[in-house]
Amino acid sequence: RTNKGELSIKVKNWQMLTKTIAPPPDKRKGLTDITKRYRHREVDLISNPHVRQVLEKRARMTSAVRTFLDDKGFLEMETPTLHAQAGGAEAKPFLTKHNALDIDLTLRIATELHLKRLVVGGFDKVYELGRVFRNEGISTRHNPEFTSVELYQAYADYNDMMHLTEDLICFLAKKLNHHDNIIPYGNLNISLAKPWRRVTMTELVLEKIPQLESSLLETPDLSAAKTMCAEILSPKLHDDLSAIKSLGELLNFCFEQLCEQDLQNPTFVIDYPIEVSPLAKPHRSKPGFVERFELFATGRELANAFSELTDPVDQRQRFLLQAEKKAAGDEEACGVDEDYLFALENGLPPTAGLGIGIDRLAMLLTNSPSIRDVIAFPLLKP
Repeated sequence: RTNKGELSIKVKNWQMLTKTIAPPPDKRKGLTDITKRYRHREVDLISNPHVRQVLEKRARMTSAVRTFLDDKGFLEMETPTLHAQAGGAEAKPFLTKHNALDIDLTLRIATELHLKRLVVGGFDKVYELGRVFRNEGISTRHNPEFTSVELYQAYADYNDMMHLTEDLICFLAKKLNHHDNIIPYGNLNISLAKPWRRVTMTELVLEKIPQLESSLLETPDLSAAKTMCAEILSPKLHDDLSAIKSLGELLNFCFEQLCEQDLQNPTFVIDYPIEVSPLAKPHRSKPGFVERFELFATGRELANAFSELTDPVDQRQRFLLQAEKKAAGDEEACGVDEDYLFALENGLPPTAGLGIGIDRLAMLLTNSPSIRDVIAFPLLKP
């Protein structure tokens, strides 16, 4: 102790382990500039313990995803990151070039098509957890490179995927110490109590525009339906509305603009129009629709799944329609993937697939308002 009684350390010898020449953040305020926090994450971790806790939870969550699927008999596979042709989603890809082979390539926008080719080869349950890349905008919900888990199960359909999705997310919530099926998110309390709501896209849109029923279902009339939608939608959307060429596209557009933001508790939106689902199996009892669902919570899409289209003839026709859109200037449309079609011609058994955005799911389970909060090093403009 010192002469005044203060407890101190008497140093006999010391050794410097490393140099620290940058000034640390303010001891009281910490690092508060949001851009500096994302750009210099290592300093953010030093000064903000909460950030470390979020990233630790994300790491535990991704580990638990693997544990859950491994225990269900799924095999984790690895598929190429470089593709000769983008496919498996509607998204604008990043372009690159392989110099030695002198060929243009894209970074993958999904892992779907290669995983389904493995199912054709006899692997009945496969998944991949990894990065995908989409050359799109940046927002609190979007980052150009993000993590997804895609899984495919033979002899299953989209109803099986709904049950698996419920079980997986509830399992992850418990692993992160949410034991009461309630997830706090902002000023909301999100209930994970099963079963989650299942509602068709058509039902949701008709809740917002009930007068649309006759033009959609009874005597289909695209022009009349557009007129009704124009009365409800913001004038800023009228140009996009006028470009729509089918009732299915119109239904999906109205859903995205009017319904998504209202889906706070986990909701399976089921039975999508065939026009916006080029890889999904036609619905067994609803012409013009497919067996597909997307999971929404906190107004955001968390997962996408469907009974897979297994008919190579039907799939070729849908690829050709996508190719027409691409030729007309749609940068998110895919082309005709001959390798995948050849795989289908060898026989894809009845299969269901599911894709979950790991980053958005981590946002929900860690109560994070921005996707950048759950990515260690999000993309920033230099």
